[in-house]
Amino acid sequence: MKFIKLLSVFILAITVNSCGSYNFTGAKPIDAKTFQVNYFQNNADLVEPGIERTFTIKLQEIIQNQTNLNLTSSNGDLLYEGEIVEYRITPMQATAAQTAAQNRLSIAVQVRFSNKNKEADNFEKRFSFFFDYDGTTQLVGSKLTEALDVIFERITQDIFNESLAKW
Repeated sequence: MKFIKLLSVFILAITVNSCGSYNFTGAKPIDAKTFQVNYFQNNADLVEPGIERTFTIKLQEIIQNQTNLNLTSSNGDLLYEGEIVEYRITPMQATAAQTAAQNRLSIAVQVRFSNKNKEADNFEKRFSFFFDYDGTTQLVGSKLTEALDVIFERITQDIFNESLAKW
C-alpha cells in the first residue's frame, strides 16, 4: 500500500511538472512583458469606413485574452503594425437572370511583427479571409458586422498563431 502511494505521488509530480510551460491558448512561453498594436490604416482600393479601428481593437483583444502580456501604446517588447490592403466584394455564383446568387467579401491585412528580444521571430506577412453571403442581401448594418466579426476573428487568430503560438 505504501508503494502505491509513493508511486501515485511520483506520477502526479511528473505530470504537474511536465505541464509547466503549457497553456490552453497555445501560446508558447515568450520573453516579453508588453505588446503594442499600432493603428492599421485602411489602404484598400475600396474603403469601408471604420474597419481599420475595428481590426486594430480585435487584434489587441485576442492578444490580451490569450496571453498575460500588457498592452502599451509605445515601446512594446512585441510590435504589430501594418495596413488593410484589400477590401473586395466579388460575385461567386450567377443566376439565370445574370445576377449574383452569392457574393464574397474578402479582406487582406499586411502585418509586420517585431520582437525586440528575439529578432529571429520578426516577420512581414499578408493574412486574408472571406465571408460569403446571399447575392440579394446588402452588406450593411448587422450583416456587415457579422461578416467583419467572422473575417477578423480568423485573421487575428492566424496572426496570433504566427507570432506567438508558432503554428
